[in-house]
Amino acid sequence: MTRIEIQSRVGPDGVLNLSVPVGPAEANRTVKVTVEGVEEPESKPSMTPEEWKAFIDSTAGSITDPTFKRHDQGEYEDRGELFP
Repeated sequence: MTRIEIQSRVGPDGVLNLSVPVGPAEANRTVKVTVEGVEEPESKPSMTPEEWKAFIDSTAGSITDPTFKRHDQGEYEDRGELFP
């Protein structure tokens, strides 16, 4: 039998459900299952509002392709009043 590695996440109820397809040739065999925690990569801290604004400001005018253009946006459809 070949070694199979599957990564799965424990549900919010604390239960790990596994479904491991091993094929009919491996039916009625005894197997050993080892559960080992995987270290999650550290998440990058989110930007402060000031950092986000600085990032957005830095992108202004960053498209240098002279063929890039904003296509016609069309006209708004005329709708009746919501509360006449």
